Amino acid sequence: MAKTWYNQYQHKLTSPEDAVKDIPAGAYVYCGFCAGEPPALLEAIADNVESYTDVKIMQMLSPQKASYIKPENAGNVRLSSWFSGASTRHAVNEGWADYTPQHFHDTCHLMRQEMVPVDVFMAVVSPMDDHGYFSLGASVCYAYDAIKKAKKVIFEVNENFPRTYGNTFVHISHVDQVVENNVPIPQIPSSQPNAIQKTIGGIISELIEDGSTIQLGFGAIPMAMSEFLKEKHHLGIHTEILVDAMVDLVECGAVSNNNRSMHLGKITGTTLVGTDKIYKYAHQNPLVELYPVDYTNDVNMIASNNKMVAVNATLEVDLFGQCVSESIGYRHYSGSGGQADFVRGAVKSPGGKAILALPSTAKDGTVSRITPCLQPGASVTVTKNDVDIIVTEYGAVRLRGKSQRERAKLLISIAHPDFRDELRFNANRIKLI
Repeated sequence: MAKTWYNQYQHKLTSPEDAVKDIPAGAYVYCGFCAGEPPALLEAIADNVESYTDVKIMQMLSPQKASYIKPENAGNVRLSSWFSGASTRHAVNEGWADYTPQHFHDTCHLMRQEMVPVDVFMAVVSPMDDHGYFSLGASVCYAYDAIKKAKKVIFEVNENFPRTYGNTFVHISHVDQVVENNVPIPQIPSSQPNAIQKTIGGIISELIEDGSTIQLGFGAIPMAMSEFLKEKHHLGIHTEILVDAMVDLVECGAVSNNNRSMHLGKITGTTLVGTDKIYKYAHQNPLVELYPVDYTNDVNMIASNNKMVAVNATLEVDLFGQCVSESIGYRHYSGSGGQADFVRGAVKSPGGKAILALPSTAKDGTVSRITPCLQPGASVTVTKNDVDIIVTEYGAVRLRGKSQRERAKLLISIAHPDFRDELRFNANRIKLI
């Protein structure tokens, strides 16, 4: 390691407590995405929460609940989430945390245009190399724009964090303080698919042709689908989130990336979400390249891939084709993420498809997920103008280019049989069919 960079590192090395002690009142503190969240720094904030006033912590898909997230702390340090998971959605729904709606790719633009203030950026990174560079590792996303705008940049160095390629490197000269915390990376396994999800996965796989470039969301349905994709050939991967299942698809030979029109021979994404399976696979692997989210999720970039197929889950679809993927009625569930980005990009791709999948029912079969109208307060993630293919365990229908009447009939055909008569009755009642 060059002595100059080593000296800078030692000069900037400090404790987590000292690194965060001077965060001013009203500051906006941005964390790295998911595994990029710095646990030691967040814990140091929690340990001294009374010393802060109106500090906003911006997090996105937190892998574990930070101990500062309590109703009594909201006046000192308040969570402001861009995408909620199981660890944070309760706080948003109870009103002592905030949710900011936006598409994933817009996070970079909002920072560049200073529509959101960035006072502090802090993230986990891999150790510095001999040339003075850290790797953002599992979490590139919006980091570069946050670093450019932040008044203070703090890195939490973890020797267990993967060192990835692409556009992932940050020099020590752009960092204000460094702490060290060699803890295991949070493990976020996908849910194991049940019988219905496996059926849906099989139906989706039949829609994916050899030579397609795919984007998979996170969850049980993409996991189920990946098992069927092992029989495919010459697939490519361009996605936002790289998950464990993608490792299996490469190792079995289904993914070669040799038919990609962009980044030939490479897997591209913006973040890793999973277990050590994906973290260790991506570590110093030239096959895997991570880039900022405004590049990976740019509609034109997505559309440039021939036969681009985007596969994501949704929660509710009405008979007009509006898809709700981030709320259950008024109750906040997750966030927009990059779902709309990939839907819009995939349908513009030559031979592309945008697939949204959901089980036909919820609450042990007592509620239809295909509904005449959306629940009050439901947040539409994919509009009726953008929707393409909907899949349930009863089949797949393509809505793009279809009239409202045709859409209603198609969606009823893949609803659970117990609810089809009721859906037809309501569709007739509102003069839809």
